[in-house]
Amino acid sequence: MMAFSTRITNVRNKARALWRETKSSILVALFLALILTTAALLTEWRGAVVANDAIEAMRAGRDVAVDANDRPETILARVAFLAARSDIDRARALVETLDRSGSSETRARGHYLLANALLRKAFDHVERSQLEAANPFVNLAKREYRRALQLAPDYWDAKFNLDVAARLVRDFPDFERNSGDELSADPKKLWTDIPGKPKGLP
Repeated sequence: MMAFSTRITNVRNKARALWRETKSSILVALFLALILTTAALLTEWRGAVVANDAIEAMRAGRDVAVDANDRPETILARVAFLAARSDIDRARALVETLDRSGSSETRARGHYLLANALLRKAFDHVERSQLEAANPFVNLAKREYRRALQLAPDYWDAKFNLDVAARLVRDFPDFERNSGDELSADPKKLWTDIPGKPKGLP
């Protein structure tokens, strides 16, 4: 019994000695971890403040530069800013950036905003009786609305606007009679990756 008690005492003594030896190292490690965590939280907070300031500035109509490394919310605000000003090419480039980094909801919103800008362009041409010029913008708008709905199937605004674009085609059947799904347009005004069927194919 005494031998067992002596063993327990020895174990306790060794544990105390080990704690005394490692206590300072453990405390230093905990302190460093606390510093790193605090720094990360401060960086995150600072990034959120900068992003919010940029978003508010763009909502107020001020132009703010955005790059691919910014937060998806900031990029989306820039898409909205550019789309509202019919700067379709630059808005489209940022939507592609969102497709690589944003959530499904953010990406859907980006495609929706781009589609709206395209549809407004189409309406501008229709109002000037330029149906041939309006045709590709209508088809591109429909494509972007469908992409938004693939990402967010319950996106009611995208469903409604897709229906508006489809009705526009029905109201102006020359859109489909003249070129069908083929998107002929001045290459300087539209992108080179527009999908379409070459003439002569079934």
